[in-house]
Amino acid sequence: MSVSLTGIGTAVPAVGIAQSAAAELIATFNAQSESEGRVLRELYRRSGVKNRYSVILKAQEGDLTARQSFYFEPDAEHPHGPSTAARMACYAQHAGKLGTEAAERALQAAGCLAREITHLVTISCTGFSSPGFDVEILQRLSLRPSTTRTHLGFMGCHGAMNGLRVANAFAQSDSQARVLMVASELCSLHHQYGWSPDRIVSNSLFADGAAAVVVSSQGGGRVQYRGSGSVVLPNTLEEMTWRIGDHGYAMTLSAKVPELIRSHLSGWMSEWLAAFDLTIRDVGGWAIHPGGPRILSACGESLGLNHSQWVASETVLAEFGNMSSPTVLFVLNRLLEAGTQGPVVMLAFGPGLTIEAALLEASPRSDAI
Repeated sequence: MSVSLTGIGTAVPAVGIAQSAAAELIATFNAQSESEGRVLRELYRRSGVKNRYSVILKAQEGDLTARQSFYFEPDAEHPHGPSTAARMACYAQHAGKLGTEAAERALQAAGCLAREITHLVTISCTGFSSPGFDVEILQRLSLRPSTTRTHLGFMGCHGAMNGLRVANAFAQSDSQARVLMVASELCSLHHQYGWSPDRIVSNSLFADGAAAVVVSSQGGGRVQYRGSGSVVLPNTLEEMTWRIGDHGYAMTLSAKVPELIRSHLSGWMSEWLAAFDLTIRDVGGWAIHPGGPRILSACGESLGLNHSQWVASETVLAEFGNMSSPTVLFVLNRLLEAGTQGPVVMLAFGPGLTIEAALLEASPRSDAI
């Protein structure tokens, strides 16, 4: 049975901040000297991010310290910023609203009515609440109360591929199914205080966003879902982690990750594509999750790609930052809007170190997805 992606929608918070301004603001919390401030600004400059959006921002312009009130200057009593409980309260306030905006756009793009949705698959690794934002989306969109809900949590930046795999299984098992998949992430709630270059790199990359997809076996979409692949690289459990602490979730991203990708990606990708009678050169579009400039370049080098083949990922990173699981769907949407056709590979990385991929087939039609 052929399963298609019939509509994609994306959303970001209403207020954003230029990366240069973010560096000045964050220096207040993380730099204890002018030399540390210079290092922080340089790390932010080299992140590949030009602009980011966040639910904690109150104003687009004006005095930096007045543009947000969620984070405060550290003191002896509160050296690490807001508690995890405070961050989760903010998550519960905003994750569903942002996810609903993306879902509304996906439904519109698919020409699908909310009452036609039979399954809702939600994805997030930046927060927990119960009832979750899946119930909030169900109510905000007036989905049927009987809509089947499935939540995938804490899987990291490759969560969209896991969600598509689940959505495909539902659509394959029921020819009448119409699945709405929504990924909503509020990464900016997990800013880490203190002087640690590794954490500052993470702080410099992440932002908030949501993306949604309608998946169906009833036809009507120009993008067919062909399959997925996954591999956990050996002896890499500590190279990328995402752990809950008393003051938000803390990420570790080893400097070894780009080299691990450079060394392992090509061999695994070739073997996986061969199961579909394809080679790397047959792929017409690459929707690579922009984990950072070094990860993008490592993917390009390993796969033998030209820079033009990952420029959509680079552009999304510059305009929105790394939004974790929704980001690769932003990239896919860019590729489809540009008329990409033929085999398309979605690719992302997460704790494990895990490589996740999905294979799509985009028809040459020039109409909407």
